[in-house]
Amino acid sequence: MAFRKDFLWGGATAANQCEGGYDQGGRGLANVDLAPVGKDRIGVITGEQKMFDFDDDHFYPAKNAIDMYHRYKEDIALFGEMGFKTYRLSIAWSRIFPKGDETEPNEDGLKFYEDLFKECHKYNIEPLVTITHFDCPMHLVEKYGAWRSRELVGFYENLCQVIFNRYKGLVKYWLTFNEINMILHAPFMGAGLYFEPGENKEQVKYQAAHHELVASAIATKIAHEVDPENKVGCMLAAGAYYPYSCNPEDVWASRKNDRENYFFIDVQSRGEYPAYAIKELERNGIEIKMADGDAELLKNHTVDFISFSYYSSRVATTDPDLLEKTEGNIFASIKNPYLKASEWGWQIDPLGLRITLNDLYDRYQKPLFIVENGLGAVDTPDENGYVEDDYRINYLAEHLQAMKDAVELDGVDLLGYTTWGCIDLVSAGTGEMKKRYGFIYVDRDNDGNGSLKRSKKKSFDWYKKVITTNGEDLSND
Repeated sequence: MAFRKDFLWGGATAANQCEGGYDQGGRGLANVDLAPVGKDRIGVITGEQKMFDFDDDHFYPAKNAIDMYHRYKEDIALFGEMGFKTYRLSIAWSRIFPKGDETEPNEDGLKFYEDLFKECHKYNIEPLVTITHFDCPMHLVEKYGAWRSRELVGFYENLCQVIFNRYKGLVKYWLTFNEINMILHAPFMGAGLYFEPGENKEQVKYQAAHHELVASAIATKIAHEVDPENKVGCMLAAGAYYPYSCNPEDVWASRKNDRENYFFIDVQSRGEYPAYAIKELERNGIEIKMADGDAELLKNHTVDFISFSYYSSRVATTDPDLLEKTEGNIFASIKNPYLKASEWGWQIDPLGLRITLNDLYDRYQKPLFIVENGLGAVDTPDENGYVEDDYRINYLAEHLQAMKDAVELDGVDLLGYTTWGCIDLVSAGTGEMKKRYGFIYVDRDNDGNGSLKRSKKKSFDWYKKVITTNGEDLSND
């Protein structure tokens, strides 16, 4: 058998993409609430366009999302029926601390997640909790400039003290920051960073990243002190870069692109800034302000495991004539002529998952956890809400086979696998509902219309069989 007996099969969501209830239970406004659907979304999430409150000209899908805030019992029951061993979800920071800088937490928010975790345990589902899945309370954005301010480290530490103590015994798997490298590509969505005219954006991004890296080390320290059973992971938006050709220039370009993303995980896993990153920062005139004790914190409190999202591989070249791009997880790449693509232009590369697993395991020699993988597609339900999504089953089966090969043939130590958007939710990249990933169809459209009724797709029973057989039976029959 390829996978360990206690392999953690499940699915993943993010609070801002599924919960809704943006103004209920004492919750405060967050950066992730303010990303509208439509042409202005990219400007907002990249910190180029200022949107610090709702206006009447845009639709903001995160406000209500799929209303899991009120329907989580129904949704977790469906996850239980599929046989989930784990459910990856995130905490909305502004539910616990509505402004972010309070000394006392919001009890309604704490109780909501406590009840949700207890509901998971009812079905023997182990919660895997992302502490920050891009969320930053808007008060912290407006008053402190979000993660560009050192003060956020203390506010995050306060959040961690509260949740690790409150949920001791209910949660033992934690991720500190979702796709921490996304700060480079979508800085407002990823870390609440909005840029004023004339600001040195790279300086701001890397200083903010340093604050997050220190906060991640502090979180790991607290988690282990509160409960030695706690396991803490980091999280990377992954996907190996291929050189477009065997031209050494292309090979070097791919290496540099990989390093840009690995940098964060190098620090979280190895405990220090790597030499190549120090040199690159120096070359670009970026000076990281470190406080006394930062180096020791990073060195002494590295993560227990490495988690990552994988949707596709990427391609790098130095050839200026190769300009055809393909879409991807927020950031585009040179198009790979050997690969097919999804309806959204994301190239499909199952072998790339095996390559990425091997690259990460060779590099860090720590257990790995795939916490996002899936196919965004337009689903057409029948009158009962049933979707015959063979395209999704085929995509997932091919990626699971590649994952199996990495474990069985290459010896990669893998803890678990959670598909992205196990229930249809709002897309992070585009804000759309029609870009669906789930095993469960949710009746809601891009404009917020629909009954929110849940119904099972064909892939629901397929994934149930995969889990039952611990990944041995991937057939679609």
